[in-house]
Amino acid sequence: MKEIKAYIHKSRIADVIAALKDSPAWGGERGDRRHNLAAYVVKGSLLPLDNDERHYSMDLGDEVVNEYKLELLCEDAEADALVDALLGAARTGQSVAGWVTVAELSRAVPIR
Repeated sequence: MKEIKAYIHKSRIADVIAALKDSPAWGGERGDRRHNLAAYVVKGSLLPLDNDERHYSMDLGDEVVNEYKLELLCEDAEADALVDALLGAARTGQSVAGWVTVAELSRAVPIR
């Protein structure tokens, strides 16, 4: 089992989620496969795409960008295809528009 985490611009979140759900690894065209996908709004240090993304955090004492952190659990065989779908949809044209990490999970147990 793998855990994929990604930090992406908020302007790309809808396209990224749609690309993941349309991926054959997800089940294709809104298939019946179940994945655990979570999305969180976080304050990060991505380079802003425009001035509307620039915010100053009094708590952090620095400029921040509201970005999304995605967390996704998947089977080992699905990880590469899901990462490829995510990367394709998250692109902004910047040299670094976010990060994707993939970690091995020692155990994942569904709650029934």
